[in-house]
Amino acid sequence: MTWTFTHDLAAYRAAAGPAVAAEPIANTILLTVLDALERHGLDAYGSAEPFFGWWTGADGGVAGALLCTPPRPLLIGALPAQAVRELGAALATEPLLAGVDVLNARRRDGQALAAAWCRPSEVTEENRLYRLAGLLAPDPAPAGRARTATEADLPLLLDWAGAFKRETGEPGGPSEAFLRDRLSYRGMLLWEDAGTPVSMAGFFRAIGSASRVGPVYTPPELRGRGYAAGVTHAVSEAAYAAGASQVLLFTDLANPTSNGVYQRLGYTPVEDRIEVAAR
Repeated sequence: MTWTFTHDLAAYRAAAGPAVAAEPIANTILLTVLDALERHGLDAYGSAEPFFGWWTGADGGVAGALLCTPPRPLLIGALPAQAVRELGAALATEPLLAGVDVLNARRRDGQALAAAWCRPSEVTEENRLYRLAGLLAPDPAPAGRARTATEADLPLLLDWAGAFKRETGEPGGPSEAFLRDRLSYRGMLLWEDAGTPVSMAGFFRAIGSASRVGPVYTPPELRGRGYAAGVTHAVSEAAYAAGASQVLLFTDLANPTSNGVYQRLGYTPVEDRIEVAAR
């Protein structure tokens, strides 16, 4: 039973790919980051070199994985308990993990790793993963309608994507390459009221059975009018139409408004993830 760490994406894909893909809901972020690295290159998230890891169990099979695109958090997928315990030990001994300051993991795993970390730490973010159980229309219905974003909308999408990143504290600026990729498969929608864009939402390509909605953004001055509910309903339908059989999204547990909106649309809780940061 051991962890293996590497910078080699091809080796990671060969060893850990099937295990990660076998749990498309719990590993949704891992899968979309991996997809982006394969489509856009190892510098898709910045100049720092990504690294990868996988856990091999007693039977010789891979049973869990992680990856990191510095300076973003160490992203930890679904793991068995023994793998979490061994990863806790590796945080103190594995050279590739020496520079890690933030972990992103399922709540119970993040708590166990924080306890094992040889550094003072604190939970800095709590997110809930939702799965769409049955799509419900917004009630009351917001004014306006959804439409698919096009190349002509790229400046607005870049502006709003940047505002979303600043508001959520996500590192880095908006990526034109990523947005163009979304446009290539009709993965960005705008909600318009009286012909003016007032909210946006996107969805990731379906990987296996699952697609994840995000980001969802409405400028602050336009909030409270139901636009986010309208565009989320529309983008959820679009994800299904693009081939997903499972539609997912994450919300910040510190934002009760968004959690309420998504539940009223038919999204149900799956599990919580936390970010744990070294102090």
